[in-house]
Amino acid sequence: MKILKQITAPVTMPYWWQDFLLMLPRLICGYLLAADFGAAKFGMPWSPVDKNIGLFEVAFWFPQDVAAYGGIFKAFPVFFAWMGAFSEAVGGVFILFGLQTRLFSFLILCTMLVAVFMQQLQNGMWNMLPAMGFGWVALFTTILGSGRFGIDYLISKKFL
Repeated sequence: MKILKQITAPVTMPYWWQDFLLMLPRLICGYLLAADFGAAKFGMPWSPVDKNIGLFEVAFWFPQDVAAYGGIFKAFPVFFAWMGAFSEAVGGVFILFGLQTRLFSFLILCTMLVAVFMQQLQNGMWNMLPAMGFGWVALFTTILGSGRFGIDYLISKKFL
């Protein structure tokens, strides 16, 4: 129970408006990850119909893209493609609502580090910026949690 409380209970700022300001990047990034970046690779109910992806299915091209990173990614491309797409699509929803924020932020942070260093590094700084932005937001939400404007706050006050 102690570990669950440490993972769930967010850090709250002294004033509500500080938590409100810290909530904005979490909401924007969670929405963008769930609605656009993740939904294009991972089958969600709102995934674009033209992508032809079933529910919780990875886009056909994504494991090939992941295998091109080499090393362990080449050995298990379907697993890493599924985990990366899951962390973006499903993790984005959890981040948006502030539910298990630290856990999903950590998954998103790992995914964004792979995107920066394995996929976009050779393409230059401008191509790395979206993944870097999501990575920075995921880093601070891994540390702070959802703040007082998330489901984690309600859970920690009521049950933990």
